Amino acid sequence: MTRERRLRESAGSFPYGGRRVALLTQHGKERVIAPVLEPSLGCRIERVEGFDTDRLGTFTRDIPRDGTQLEAARKKARIGMALSGMRYGLASEGSFGPDPFAGLFPWNLELVVFVDDLLGIEVVGVAQGPAMSAHRLAEDWTAVEEFARANDFPKHQLVLRPQSEDDPRIRKGIADWSTLEAAYAWAARQSAGGRVFVETDLRAHANPTRMDNIRRAAGDLAKKLASPCPACGTPGFWIVERIAGLPCSDCGTPTREIRADVHGCVKCPHRERRERTDRQHADPGRCDYCNP
Repeated sequence: MTRERRLRESAGSFPYGGRRVALLTQHGKERVIAPVLEPSLGCRIERVEGFDTDRLGTFTRDIPRDGTQLEAARKKARIGMALSGMRYGLASEGSFGPDPFAGLFPWNLELVVFVDDLLGIEVVGVAQGPAMSAHRLAEDWTAVEEFARANDFPKHQLVLRPQSEDDPRIRKGIADWSTLEAAYAWAARQSAGGRVFVETDLRAHANPTRMDNIRRAAGDLAKKLASPCPACGTPGFWIVERIAGLPCSDCGTPTREIRADVHGCVKCPHRERRERTDRQHADPGRCDYCNP
């Protein structure tokens, strides 16, 4: 089924059927966001140009991000809406750091924010997972080559600088071996000690692992927008709080496992507590009394 036919058939979908939604991006994010949101919501995602989103911050640190990750995504959505004149806007923003469990592995958190100026709401899709994000101060070509092979190059693109991670001279978007060799030769010549700083390119179009997390964040957003508030019908009725206390299957003591979720509306005060239905008890291994 073609994109146009899917949009025609879902044009009556509530509340975004047939609506145009602005997506400000210069890194190809429409390729993973539109195929998720358009069939589920019946909307039409339209890529907006005319603004360099790198002005809001770069992963190569030459332009620092102003504000939080969510604030940056919201600002992008608003700029796209202003440029296009549309009342609905989309944007995504990513961040990288250590994993939240052991702090040992690179981790990627992606947000996709949807702004609806007609209803006056904002809904955010979230996804996170292991990242392809690494760097190395390489002393020679062999070290650069080892780094590239270990980090799924050329599928994941690279960035090179002379001398250090703070050097303002940058070659981005290195996507094949001949370009990498040329960039290395350039950087080594510019470096006082011949050393080169090499890192993974974290821009969405250059990093398939990140692009997949953006796709999953769009899926999370689609589920939230397809969930209307039982009281007022506003989209985005979703989990706003998790309540611990699932009893231990052995001793019955409340554990830190989730017992219920509280769903809330993004517009009205309506809240609903929903008990877990998949299991009634926690494993004793998760009980502080049975397994202190």
